[in-house]
Amino acid sequence: MSTENAHIASAFDRDLEGIQAQIMKMGGLVETAISDAAKALEMRDTELAEQVRKNDKLIDELEEAVAADVARVIAMRAPTAGDLRTVLTVLKISGNLERVGDYAKNLAKRTSVLAEMQPVNGSGGSLRRMSKSVGLMLKDALDAYIQRDADLAFDIRERDSDVDQMYNALFREFLTHMMEDPRNITACMHLHFIAKNIERMGDHVTSIAEQVIYLVTGEMPEDEREKHDKTSFIDAV
Repeated sequence: MSTENAHIASAFDRDLEGIQAQIMKMGGLVETAISDAAKALEMRDTELAEQVRKNDKLIDELEEAVAADVARVIAMRAPTAGDLRTVLTVLKISGNLERVGDYAKNLAKRTSVLAEMQPVNGSGGSLRRMSKSVGLMLKDALDAYIQRDADLAFDIRERDSDVDQMYNALFREFLTHMMEDPRNITACMHLHFIAKNIERMGDHVTSIAEQVIYLVTGEMPEDEREKHDKTSFIDAV
């Protein structure tokens, strides 16, 4: 490698380290947002929910910074095929993180509404457990990215089915509450919206895992991941 090429490679590595640091900071903020939004819902803590909503701006700003840095690196460093794959993977991961942050903000928005309603037995704890599963998936997905661990990424991809099953169970539970007492309908509709948002978080975390697989192997997973959201087949009557 010539001195000039070595310098370019070294500069690219420094740029990539900076972008990866932003990704990890963003990931940490999103993990906190998931945990705090679920806690605020369970505890009916409107102040914590408001903090989650405010902090989403920080996540959005980091995504914009990553996108700008990626564009600059591509323009200035002209990365080779392998390096370009890394840069584009980072861009897609940041986009998925931003979407998970949006879903956490949506949870927080519903908290102030639900705080004014009669609690639905056990719903807060169930949703928090579902959120915790997604949060652990996200932590592992970020670890898989840093460690370039395709096996861990494949494991995360499989674990998304557990989140889908939790969502299906909650959907049935909310239907039961609504049929038993019509006064629960409004609250359960809000809770169902929250559960669906958490399920979508799991999908975006799975997308991060799939990007890690692509980064490590050069190929996206060949098999279509089976979704286990069966709510469209459940008779509500």
